[in-house]
Amino acid sequence: MTDDSRFILDPATRDMHADNEHLRAAGPLVPVTAEGVPAWAATRYATLLAVLTHPDLSRELRHWAARQAMPPGTAIDRIVTDTSMLNAEGERHRRLRMPLTAAFSQRRLNGLRPRIEELTVRLIDRLAGMPPDEPVDLRLEFAYPLPREVISELIGIPAAHQEELHRLTDAVAQVGGLEDSPELRKELHGLLDQVIDERRDTPGEDLITDLFELHEKDGGRLSEEELFATIELLFIAGHVTTVNLITNAIGALLSEPDQLDLLRSGRCPYSAAVEETLRWDSPIAYFPMRYAVRDVEIDGVRVRGGEPVLACFASAGRDPDQYGEHAHRFDLTREQITHLAFGHGPHFCLGAPLARLEGEIALGALFAAFPGMKLTTPLEELPPLDTLLGNSTRAMPVLLGPRAR
Repeated sequence: MTDDSRFILDPATRDMHADNEHLRAAGPLVPVTAEGVPAWAATRYATLLAVLTHPDLSRELRHWAARQAMPPGTAIDRIVTDTSMLNAEGERHRRLRMPLTAAFSQRRLNGLRPRIEELTVRLIDRLAGMPPDEPVDLRLEFAYPLPREVISELIGIPAAHQEELHRLTDAVAQVGGLEDSPELRKELHGLLDQVIDERRDTPGEDLITDLFELHEKDGGRLSEEELFATIELLFIAGHVTTVNLITNAIGALLSEPDQLDLLRSGRCPYSAAVEETLRWDSPIAYFPMRYAVRDVEIDGVRVRGGEPVLACFASAGRDPDQYGEHAHRFDLTREQITHLAFGHGPHFCLGAPLARLEGEIALGALFAAFPGMKLTTPLEELPPLDTLLGNSTRAMPVLLGPRAR
């Protein structure tokens, strides 16, 4: 804590979960500084649930009294100034979200499953061609390319643009050597805008086409700016967090062989591994912001109108008040693996079913293919992502061992 009792959230912390223990011990709503922004941090499960659903807390930026003092170019700046449904409320949020529900319907997911399985097999075949006794970074070579390819196909990114688009999103997902930056984000948005413009004349069975058709039929439902912002949000958010989910699950299972045995023996399904990873090591660490529309009291703490509240997803996932004294343990046998990793209420993540499906398919295939796989470095020694938003490691180096016959 600093002299004014504000906890400084460090994007480069080596132990985010230890930081979160301190936050939970300090209270349900804790004054913090995040990328230079003073805010309240919702640290515990029940508090976060209240914050996500409270009628007097809004995602609309206009309610933030001190927004002019926000440092430019930060991760928080990128999120809170997004003009898509991410920061919309009420009728505008429903209007922007409704056209997308069909994209993530059970029918469309059922249609995607064979393609996800095919892409997974292709990646595993590629892994099998690498030396089995040399380190392989599974974040770079497996956890990242799978959701990237899936979202590219779902949205409808033309093959001619995929290489350059993937080069830029490498940095967003923090794989490879390119660093994320405001300039890179500007280049990425410009390329996405070019893709969307070009797709006007090349319709297909994809989300860009669906949204263009809706725009043409009912121009009042999605403006041009909203259409572009929506597609950009879905492309970036639609795969980066799934990279973290798959990476974190691999690390957890390779660190806990008894838990991995539960999966391999069939005593637990791989869906349990996905859900417990989402709880125990949420792909999102901290997510900005919700703003008090008026003075409000939450768990005995007074939040004044105009003040921002930060959602602490990774902290809530290990809250002993919700999960008991062993909340810090990765345990697939929990009777009920509930979590808030996808949010709650009207802003619940649209892509949650797709992320779950990708995670389940990817983990099942990977651990079946390489039964002798092991980490080359203990999980706690791997460098974390240097960001407040994402929670994962920058790499997941393993020795694959021979492929199962």
